[in-house]
Amino acid sequence: MSRTSHPLLAAAALALATAACAPRPAATPAPERPSLDTEEFAGLIAQMSEPGGFFPSENLVSNETSYLHVMGALRQLGASGGAYIGVGPDQNFSWIAEIRPEIAYIIDIRHDNLLQHLLFKALFQQARNRLEFLCLMTGTPPPADLEAWNDADIERIIEYVDSTKSEPERMEEILLEVRRLVQTYGYPLDVRDLENIRRIHLTFFEDGLGVRYSNRGRFAFYPTWRQLILETDLDGNRSSYLATESRWRWVKDLERRNLIIPVVGDLAGPQALAAIGRDIAGRGLVVSAFYVSNVEQYLFQQNGFTRFAATLAGLPYAGNSMIIRSYFRGRHPQNVPGHSSTQILERIADFDRSFAAGDFRSYYDVVTLNALPLLPRVPDDTARSESRMRSAR
Repeated sequence: MSRTSHPLLAAAALALATAACAPRPAATPAPERPSLDTEEFAGLIAQMSEPGGFFPSENLVSNETSYLHVMGALRQLGASGGAYIGVGPDQNFSWIAEIRPEIAYIIDIRHDNLLQHLLFKALFQQARNRLEFLCLMTGTPPPADLEAWNDADIERIIEYVDSTKSEPERMEEILLEVRRLVQTYGYPLDVRDLENIRRIHLTFFEDGLGVRYSNRGRFAFYPTWRQLILETDLDGNRSSYLATESRWRWVKDLERRNLIIPVVGDLAGPQALAAIGRDIAGRGLVVSAFYVSNVEQYLFQQNGFTRFAATLAGLPYAGNSMIIRSYFRGRHPQNVPGHSSTQILERIADFDRSFAAGDFRSYYDVVTLNALPLLPRVPDDTARSESRMRSAR
């Protein structure tokens, strides 16, 4: 008699067969992270924004070669999640990719900065990976095997864009699609706005990865977008939002969910920054990082620093909430040789305490009194050089 012919064994075999054929419960899908619909996204921009103001520069890209020097310290100090606030164009995406906030607000006195971020949003929406994102920005035709570039080193991606000729016909198609997409985001754009988005985009087409910050009336050497993308942190690692596919995709996903909100506003103004703070508090979040660049320098010159500091003190923050600054005037104790800018990190709590005590008598006090050390994990130049070599492979 076979083993399965035994009545008990046969019953067990039947039970197992029945269980195998029974429908299994569907796996519980991962919950979709929160998002804003188009109406909410556009409504926040309109409610928070102030009238645009003048700034004497064309900030299409950053002029801060040191911008990644705070990355290691942000990780060590636990600045993550929560809400991110920053000024300026796409350098913000690199800190967003590192901190991974739940929501981000880009506030800038220039209305054109809002328009440029709507342009970025349209390009993130269309692009399937980092390479296509850069191709869409510069009018460069992507390779046929685009998906094979997902894990490509950023140097290889840069080389492709640099060595592939942009096509005017393709660029015109991209410009038309961008024009269509930005009008679907709910924020009202007039003819002048649409023309300015086109003008900004065409600058990247004409200059490619060589586009630079431009300060009207001043002649200085500023880094190209190419240089900024290839910059490293203090450990010699490339850590911009374009350095890896996962970092770029984090930003793309926030854009997809309408959670990078561009706002027009003066940091010392009566409405925008305070409104951002109320929105953050209403979401039960705290500020993880606030990138102010060197805006405080101008606020000191225009007697706006006290208003800014008072508003900053009212933002919801925790012990590991950070201010990220850039310093350009003269030497700074934390300056890294070879960089005209110096990156500075300070706890918002320390800033609040020093402001309340009246310790900030000058802009130099602001950038030095509570500056946190930005020490690389790699202690010597030789090891740092080896790290750069490894990250470039």
